Amino acid sequence: MMRLRPYQASDAEEIVKWIADERAMRKWSAHWYERFPVTADDMNALYERMTAHVHPEILTAVDADGITGHLILRMTDAEKRIVRAGFVIVSDRKRGRGCGKQLMELAVRYASEILCAETVSLGVFENNLPALKCYQSAGFRVVETDEPEYFEAFGEKWKCLQMERRKCAE
Repeated sequence: MMRLRPYQASDAEEIVKWIADERAMRKWSAHWYERFPVTADDMNALYERMTAHVHPEILTAVDADGITGHLILRMTDAEKRIVRAGFVIVSDRKRGRGCGKQLMELAVRYASEILCAETVSLGVFENNLPALKCYQSAGFRVVETDEPEYFEAFGEKWKCLQMERRKCAE
């Protein structure tokens, strides 16, 4: 059974192993890291900088096999009703087995029960079909935005889809 616990700096050693190549890194983190490969020190330094400004909930998913997933949650509105999920990743040995869906369901429950949020939102590149399908299976829906967001990588323009799951308690 998977559960969430607070991230520990030592978790980074395992998590960065799941980032297979630079394309995967960009799909996971867009512009947040300057270079590939991402090291545990890079990850911890980024989270330290983030914590000083946005106070995210940095979480690690664990099960009987150890660390299986990771994500951050942060409030995005003054009323603290919308939580933004990011840096969502699942161990490569667990992919394709419903673990990503389970991770997102745990994140929604955490956002609802612990953070008292009404909505969880996230962004996913439309060329990241496994992640898109995972989020949809966990109840997230694509929402239209006035101005689509694009990210340039490898000479390509990647469209970022905005997704959300409303009324987390339901």
